[in-house]
Amino acid sequence: MIELPDVAAGALAAGTLSALALGGGLLRTRRQLARQRTETTALRSRLDATLLALTAEVEHLSAQRLPAAARQLAHPHVVVPGPLQPYTAGTPLGIALEGVLLGVRAELAAQRTRIDAAAQAGMRGATREIQAALYRLQDALRQLQQRYDDPELTETLFQLDHENEQSLRRAQVAAVVCGAWVGLARQESHLVEAVTGGQSRLAGYHRVKVHNHLEAGTALVSHAVEPVAIIAAELLDNALRHSAPDTDVVVNLEHVHHGVCVTVDDAGVGMTQDERARAQRMVAGSEPILLTDLGDPPRMGLAAIGRLTRQFDLGVDLSSPSPYGGVRAVLRVESHLLSRIDPVERPPAVSAPRSTRKPAPDTTHGYGTEDDAALLGHHDELPQRRRRTRSTAAAQTPAAGTPVRSPEDAAAALGALQSGTAAARADSTASDVSANETHDEGGAAR
Repeated sequence: MIELPDVAAGALAAGTLSALALGGGLLRTRRQLARQRTETTALRSRLDATLLALTAEVEHLSAQRLPAAARQLAHPHVVVPGPLQPYTAGTPLGIALEGVLLGVRAELAAQRTRIDAAAQAGMRGATREIQAALYRLQDALRQLQQRYDDPELTETLFQLDHENEQSLRRAQVAAVVCGAWVGLARQESHLVEAVTGGQSRLAGYHRVKVHNHLEAGTALVSHAVEPVAIIAAELLDNALRHSAPDTDVVVNLEHVHHGVCVTVDDAGVGMTQDERARAQRMVAGSEPILLTDLGDPPRMGLAAIGRLTRQFDLGVDLSSPSPYGGVRAVLRVESHLLSRIDPVERPPAVSAPRSTRKPAPDTTHGYGTEDDAALLGHHDELPQRRRRTRSTAAAQTPAAGTPVRSPEDAAAALGALQSGTAAARADSTASDVSANETHDEGGAAR
């Protein structure tokens, strides 16, 4: 028999072993809990750091990247910053942030285009009303010019008509930039008349010296006359504005392989490389035109040229400096826009610069006499509107002691503002406004 003390000792030993096993298990559990606690703390720290980084990226997106992307729509030179942490690029987070940026940019561009289109539509309507009023004023001034013969009054009316013509040009340019049609197709006209017609719409027109090297009778097809006159006027206006008032703007009309080039050179301040590149992009007409891109106040000349070059297949180049130190602008008219007019049956305007390629004078047709030279005037002045009579009175030298310029002579000189303009205008100026309304209301393709 087993004695009681032996049983008690065995039980005590078994209890001790169980206690030791339980204690070991409890110790291991405590160690595991400690490790889990440490890992949880590390994970929480990493999660907090990730959350802080994500918050910083979102704040950077809203405070820096989105505003820069919005500014870049109007100013392409603006650089959009990248993410704060370069390692996020290509990760799901980086891809998601870039998607937000692209989506906002696309929506801003769409809304900007929509708002600008609404502004252009409103301006088209306003310029149409302004043009109609200016055309009515133009007709009234011409009726007064025909009604009264007083030289001083005639001079004043010519000056008012010239001011009205400049206002009409600005309204027409604004309408063209906003997508309006230039008007009805005109009758075929001598190309040199289109250039001098644009010249006559400008202040400081007397500084423009036109050299015509085209063959006699070189003309424009009807639908290209007004666009060429508008482009010539805008190129000359830029040259006159950005050059000293005591310098000349030189215009050369030359035949080239694929048509005709009208080259405008000024001795102004010129343009930087960036300015020239931007101007070239605008006149090319390859980019959409928004009013908000034209400055405050908007400078619409180059934008109007861009519209017309795209619509009528014309070309304008501003990439070369002028040999006079300023800017060289070249208007290229392709052969399919050229025509020919018999210079005998339909001679150009009396004061239009005669071609250097003109053959020997032919008195049969009334050219080559001294009286005709007085009638034609100098080539470096705008046309002188005079009756087609063989009078040499206008060419006589004033007597000593008399004023250099009498009122009659002043009136005749101001007549230049009319003949060049009339050569480039439609037979009925009001019909241009009617065509403009028809085009806008009918939605004809530009």
